[in-house]
Amino acid sequence: MFDTLNAIEARFLELEAKSADPGLLSDGQAAAALMKEYRQLEPTVLKLRDWRRLQKEAEEAKLLAESEQDGELAALADAEYKSCLAACEALETELRVMLIPRDPNDDRNVIVEIRAGAGGEEAALFAAVLYRMYTMYAEATGFRTARLGANETELGGFREISFSVEGDGAYSRF
Repeated sequence: MFDTLNAIEARFLELEAKSADPGLLSDGQAAAALMKEYRQLEPTVLKLRDWRRLQKEAEEAKLLAESEQDGELAALADAEYKSCLAACEALETELRVMLIPRDPNDDRNVIVEIRAGAGGEEAALFAAVLYRMYTMYAEATGFRTARLGANETELGGFREISFSVEGDGAYSRF
């Protein structure tokens, strides 16, 4: 796992160096592709660096706990060591998830369509609640929404409504 993560970090550093090249700006399409790959690798590299930092802190705490003569300080260092190990394990789990190959469609935009089923006005009101829930979730996660079409009822429900969700990762979330 860590060989793959080290390769990802090396690629990240390579992209970082390439992005500093002034000649890159002359080719907008290449610059956009480079920056997209950079943004995709950045969270993984940051997690890896956090994991390394925690590993170092855990080693230092362990050495302090083993060498300390004062019982209270040794206990504190031991507690710090155990909390660092727990945090490292959590980060390792997150890193494993980040290594799962992404779906090529993950960054595409989405069109969502909600239709009221059987149930008349109550189903239409439920469709309105669903629409409101999805749009609020999209806004909370930083996506843009645009209403494409709707067939409203007299009480404020929707027989059908369609809207688009735009932003990086919209397809994977919706």
